[in-house]
Amino acid sequence: MALKAIMLRAKLDKKNKELDALREKDADFTKRESELEAAIAEAQTEEEQQTVSDAVDQFETEKEAHEAAKTSLQNEIDDLELELEKTEKEPEEPEQRTAGKNGTTERMERMMGKFEIRSLPMNVRAFDSLSMEQRTAIVEREDVKAFLSRMREQKGSKRAISGGDLEIPIVFMELISENMYRYSKLLNRVRVRQVAGEARQTIAGTVPEAIWTEMCGAINELSFVFHQITLDGYKVAGYVPVCNSLLEDTTSNLDLASWIVEMLSESIGYAIDKAILYGKGATSKMPLGIVTRLAQDSKPAGYPANAPEWVDLSDTNMIKIDGASMEPIPFLSAFALAAGNTYTRYARGDKFWTMNSKTYAQIQAKLISATATGEFVSRIAGVMPITDGNVDILEFIPDGDIIGGYGDLYLWIERGAMQIDLSTEVQFIQDNTVFRGKERADGQPVIPGAFVAININNQEVTTEMDFAADTANDADLNELVIGSESLNPAFDPDTLTYTIAAASAASAKVEATTAQAKASVAISYNGKNVKNGGTVTFLADSTAHPLTVTVKNGNAVKVYTVQITKGE
Repeated sequence: MALKAIMLRAKLDKKNKELDALREKDADFTKRESELEAAIAEAQTEEEQQTVSDAVDQFETEKEAHEAAKTSLQNEIDDLELELEKTEKEPEEPEQRTAGKNGTTERMERMMGKFEIRSLPMNVRAFDSLSMEQRTAIVEREDVKAFLSRMREQKGSKRAISGGDLEIPIVFMELISENMYRYSKLLNRVRVRQVAGEARQTIAGTVPEAIWTEMCGAINELSFVFHQITLDGYKVAGYVPVCNSLLEDTTSNLDLASWIVEMLSESIGYAIDKAILYGKGATSKMPLGIVTRLAQDSKPAGYPANAPEWVDLSDTNMIKIDGASMEPIPFLSAFALAAGNTYTRYARGDKFWTMNSKTYAQIQAKLISATATGEFVSRIAGVMPITDGNVDILEFIPDGDIIGGYGDLYLWIERGAMQIDLSTEVQFIQDNTVFRGKERADGQPVIPGAFVAININNQEVTTEMDFAADTANDADLNELVIGSESLNPAFDPDTLTYTIAAASAASAKVEATTAQAKASVAISYNGKNVKNGGTVTFLADSTAHPLTVTVKNGNAVKVYTVQITKGE
């Protein structure tokens, strides 16, 4: 065992050196990011802007690969440290490793003891469920102490910090990942995978029927068809306020740690549920929701050639029932027929049904009956009658809408480290500092036909849901005015290129109004900077000259260009 410990220490030393080498490159990425920010502001011509855009894309790709490499190395180091600890603690016994468990799972089990976080009552915080010895051991870790200290330093601060400054220690990540299952109703229903990089999930396509033959006859060859769905990583984030008194209390690391685990679990769990049902898909940099997919009545542009055949489900799996006019038995019959549209040859596992509490109460009222003893009961108690399937209550679902199906045929992927950002907007009156937890994830129905959306009020199913606006990365203009000149086409925040073919005035005042107050604006005419609200004098040479308006907000940049030709 001593030799094995020596070997493990050598591996650890090698991995730690590799990790240190990667961390030394962090400063280079920070420098490059600053240089690119300056280049964005300085780029004037379309060619320069395209060059900068290409450089930004390359930077983001390289930085993502860099962060992924660091995360992978850190996980390897954690696993080696765990194995070394076991080796040194049990020198007399042969090493045992539970089949099928990776290092992360073992770390989680060791940290949690016998506690099952997912089944904890909601009045018990996940971190508090650990023993005092376990909690103390966690907050005494150097990475955890440094993390909590940095959080306290942000009390009341107005300075924005990058997510990398507050990357959540892996020991918290494991707790939060488990605890989100208590706050997200649907993570417990769908299939969840942890992946790194772009994920391609292979799924069975057309399954052939097996062929009967003589016992000693030759075996017929079966032709199987396999498809792939591709999922990317989009960021989901939730803001949570923490009382400044908790940040000020330097003796309450246990309370602060418990708060972090609980609040971020709840915030992100809520956003995940909404995305699984109503996510707008890749064009909105979000997962694709069940209802969103069912509502599609034509194949989306760019639908992958090797994905399952696209099928229009907007009629067959989007159904309305006139439940108000029906007696209980006809109602259950109509619902069962509608729910039957979830059948596919891939149907497996349990069904689920999700609705708001008002719709649930409506069904309960319809199914009330009297028992032999004269007691009144409702024939729905967390499980849909006739069709089966557990009922989950989500209040953001519109009245009368019920969404459900075989949850195992929705794939949710998680990737990357969770991080915390500090909001620049501080809740002074409430004496809170606002933090945002974020993680990267994606998802979509693997077999969309395994789901239905039903409205029991004889109304069309609601297919679109408002999501919290990403104002931190909104670089839109609300208005662009150049004197009395008319833009062609008329101004629209999503249109970036315009012309003024024959400017009537010799000069004009340029006013750009941003959608977000904290967005910055840089204006130039023919390569020369102009302040917002300033006046430009048009060049009278019968040639079009560019006026550019560059808007920056968060990580978003938009460049509006107006080609102006002076009239005769």
